[in-house]
Amino acid sequence: MNGYRLSVIGKAIALAFFAGALPFTFIAPAYASETRVESGETRVESKWLDDYSQPVGLTYGAQARVQTAYLWRGLYCGAANIQASANVGYGGLYADMWWNIGVTEWSFKTFEPEVDVSLGFARWGLDVFVLYVHNFNCGFFDFNNYPDKGNRFEINARYTVSSKLPISVLWATRVAASDGYLNAAGDTVRAYSSYAEISYTQKLPYDLSLYGAVGFSPWKSIYSYYQRDFVVNNVELRLRKDWTVSERCGLMLQGQVVLNPSAIAADKSSVQWKPTYPFNQSVNANIAFGVYLR
Repeated sequence: MNGYRLSVIGKAIALAFFAGALPFTFIAPAYASETRVESGETRVESKWLDDYSQPVGLTYGAQARVQTAYLWRGLYCGAANIQASANVGYGGLYADMWWNIGVTEWSFKTFEPEVDVSLGFARWGLDVFVLYVHNFNCGFFDFNNYPDKGNRFEINARYTVSSKLPISVLWATRVAASDGYLNAAGDTVRAYSSYAEISYTQKLPYDLSLYGAVGFSPWKSIYSYYQRDFVVNNVELRLRKDWTVSERCGLMLQGQVVLNPSAIAADKSSVQWKPTYPFNQSVNANIAFGVYLR
């Protein structure tokens, strides 16, 4: 990885640290603790630093959903699909397996199943995990394949400030895949395709939640088809409604709109929606209905 990419990664880490530390620097002194009187005993409790509950014992969960589109980091990855996942954890360590079975286009001629496996550690608002993505058009652990359709291996880190200030910063770097391009000298350059995202979730009345995110790629990568050094490839909004079925079971309905500024800049055109050939379109939408266990 060259000095330019190391410099950008350093700046991204600094940005993540700044976004996480800023609230504590200016807000925490005034709101960091509160005094409670319970049964005649005075207790001082933190409102920020202890916001995250410590994982105790074995945890597990699962979910499944049907969707009108498979949208990922601003990219259109398929049409109608069924997605499901299951996870298990202990003391902050966790493993997650996610499946997607869907069609690539609304002609329903081509199915592309996918399975993702994540192993990570989540604590104090920080979630660090490795991600293996397998598409069934190639063998397991075969990374010599077309970059956006074959296997890949990523290192990811996400930091969320607090449930009281749910700002999250994500960084993901692809470390194994057919992920590179030819430079002016004709040499192959490994891209280390990377993606960064800043997001915010706002809880609303009636079990509604609004999620917004902006994602970008800091250098030539699969997200810009190795054409440009920096692209903003998704501006996203999601509105979600939840219904509680039981203590551990719930239902969700979600609407999603994604704008891809990179696609607009690439063809120098206005926002377009192309149902017959959607892979490079600049605006996408999705409706999802699902069930989850927690």
